[in-house]
Amino acid sequence: GTAVFTKKEPLSVAYGMGADEKFETEGRVITLEFPDYYFVTVYTPNAQRELTRLDFRCEWEDAFRAYLIGLDKKKPVIVCGDMNVAHQEIDLKNPKTNVNNAGFTPQERGAMTKLLDSGFVDTFRYLYPDATGRYSWWSYMFNARANNAGWRIDYFLVSDRIKDKITDSRIDDAVLGSDHCPIVLEIDL
Repeated sequence: GTAVFTKKEPLSVAYGMGADEKFETEGRVITLEFPDYYFVTVYTPNAQRELTRLDFRCEWEDAFRAYLIGLDKKKPVIVCGDMNVAHQEIDLKNPKTNVNNAGFTPQERGAMTKLLDSGFVDTFRYLYPDATGRYSWWSYMFNARANNAGWRIDYFLVSDRIKDKITDSRIDDAVLGSDHCPIVLEIDL
């Protein structure tokens, strides 16, 4: 599931994305409306081992993209969450050995490309297009975190029209306590 803690009270809060019921039973999307933007938190479905849930994931991606495009028509959108995809080879330690594994299939990477091409910006790559070794998730197995054998699967995306307001987007990989680490967006709205 997802949660949002905010110091400012939103105008409204919506759970889910108003899509087909099969996408609305897992608590994956929360949208907060503020006067000048929408804030969406997301936990994208994992395709699972042997890609048993890849078809569901691809359908979900289409519905999520349509939802964000609809919001973006009204006001800018900020999206934060575990999107369960390493978009580019630079976004994981071992791309060659992970092709066609959950989170690095052509379908999942293509869905992220479609989303970005629909008017959204990956804030970290916008500021740091060539940064390597920057990951937000590490397996608990094989000392992955100690060896920095990770994946960047957590993102802040923003509507293209507010990308010039991004002041920083960082990965706080020194913060321990989970298989993920915090990511931070600084934006001057």
